[in-house]
Amino acid sequence: MARNDGQIVIKKYANRRLYNTGTSTYVTLDDLAVMVKKGEDFVVQDAKSGEDITHSVLTQIIFEQESKTGNTLLPISFLRQLISYYGDQMQMVVPSYLEHSMQAFAEQQAQMREQINKAFGDTPLGKNLQVPIQMVEEQVRRNTELFQQAMQMFSPFVNAPQPKETKKAEAKDIDELKEQLRALQTRLDNLG
Repeated sequence: MARNDGQIVIKKYANRRLYNTGTSTYVTLDDLAVMVKKGEDFVVQDAKSGEDITHSVLTQIIFEQESKTGNTLLPISFLRQLISYYGDQMQMVVPSYLEHSMQAFAEQQAQMREQINKAFGDTPLGKNLQVPIQMVEEQVRRNTELFQQAMQMFSPFVNAPQPKETKKAEAKDIDELKEQLRALQTRLDNLG
């Protein structure tokens, strides 16, 4: 397999086709998303210039996933807040903070799965049980609080009130999340 310092090299051509030099096959953005989920390390290069365009391709994958699944991971309030940091003094801090937050979240998720496996083992309930509803609610609450506290520390003088539209959108997002959690709890109750 062709690799660049341990990474698979994906070439992107002017016609927007992606070529996996490791497997000598053309791939799609969906294929690259699967590679990410499998933990495969790759770099995307412009075929003509050799420029590293991995960031823009990964961003494109996120955009496509957000548009086609209907199950968005990025709430509107988060997107608005993220956009507000572009050009801000704190722009340099945000990527590092987000990277560490996602790493901590992944570690906490692994710990929750381990606890579920210890608690339920190989039982049918253990196999079908993803995450107890209370653990999810608590984790989301803690992560949200940590993110808000960190952002307030970085910009303590930017506590302007949010527009009513943003508050309504956030309330709608919270209501939708609560409904999804209730549905999940009902499914869990039916499994038990």
